[in-house]
Amino acid sequence: PCFYCGCNRVITRSAVAGQQYLAQLEREVERVADLIDEDRLVRQVHLGGGTPTFLNRFQLDQLIKFLHKHFRFADEVEVGLEVDPRTVTPTDIRALAETGFNRISIGIQDLNPKVQQAVNRVHDAAQVQAVIDAARAAEFQSISVDLIYGLPLQTTMAFADTVDQVIVMRPGRISLFNYAHMPKKFKAQRQIKAEELPPSAVKLAIFRNTLNRLLDAGYEWIGMDHFALPDDPLAVARRQGSLVRNFQGYSTNGGLDLIGFGPSAISQVGDSFAQNKRDLADWQQSLDLGPLQLPIARGLKQSSEDELRARIISEILCLGSLHWKEYELEYEIAFSHYFESEIRKLRALARDGLIEWTDGGFKATAAGLLFVRAVAMVFDQYLAKPSSGTSQPEHRFSRIV
Repeated sequence: PCFYCGCNRVITRSAVAGQQYLAQLEREVERVADLIDEDRLVRQVHLGGGTPTFLNRFQLDQLIKFLHKHFRFADEVEVGLEVDPRTVTPTDIRALAETGFNRISIGIQDLNPKVQQAVNRVHDAAQVQAVIDAARAAEFQSISVDLIYGLPLQTTMAFADTVDQVIVMRPGRISLFNYAHMPKKFKAQRQIKAEELPPSAVKLAIFRNTLNRLLDAGYEWIGMDHFALPDDPLAVARRQGSLVRNFQGYSTNGGLDLIGFGPSAISQVGDSFAQNKRDLADWQQSLDLGPLQLPIARGLKQSSEDELRARIISEILCLGSLHWKEYELEYEIAFSHYFESEIRKLRALARDGLIEWTDGGFKATAAGLLFVRAVAMVFDQYLAKPSSGTSQPEHRFSRIV
């Protein structure tokens, strides 16, 4: 296991585990497909939540074929997956393109050997470059890479070297994630020595230095943790004001229903959310109960209040600003009165120089864009609520820095 990882996962060396999993997965896909109107088209497919390249290229081909069997795909469908550069070769990348994959995300995290040793994920820049070159040769529509700051033994200058190497590789998108150290929740993180983690001041310096380097190299800051070249659809969507954000990150396609398959997968259909059982055995047992059984563990239906706040939060995260006149008209509210307590918190952020008021709203300052998540959190009504049986809010979420 990669020690930093917070994904739901199963660690195995079994040669047949992947094939067994595929057989179970198709059972879930078939049951869900029976509930979907046949005239609904699949616009996007993404394999994530860990390392899909645990499956070999023949198994991935099998997976895409049974998705085509049970769903209708749009002509211009996006089909993407995450890859570990240690597990794929240029030949594998060509095979993925032939299967139908046209978007790829490569997990780099850090290229410093000491950091890689500390998190149990060792590879070199040549392996990453080979994957990128192969993806370009196979005409993938999008190539993105993931980096993580806040890992053990990281320093500002050492991480700058990783960033400079990535800039030379020139992927279309770069995700820069903040490592969340929660060893009580994620067992593998207990292998990381807390005293080797960079303090908040260093993490902030790493982020700001990376931000400046990427901007100087011609990347546009999409928001929070995403960067893209100017001609990338994400950058275009941000300039046009059509960018959206969901729990998976930024996207150019708003208004789509999301159906998740596999253990812990989350679906969002209309105003409802559903999450599958996390444990592999529990997920499988649910599929064994009968032809109509779905492996869902819990669900949530948004209220009108949830919808209102979600739209506000999304606008802040995507645009770095908020104009509330349209919300007053659509929801028939006086915004400053309805969100009186939130406005008080925003005034404090304005005094701190993170936002500035505009006619009928506000926008984040240059400094505020660094902390746009903190601005958006003002409108999250659930963060301040204590968990059941406690008198204080439970800190379940990663720190901003």
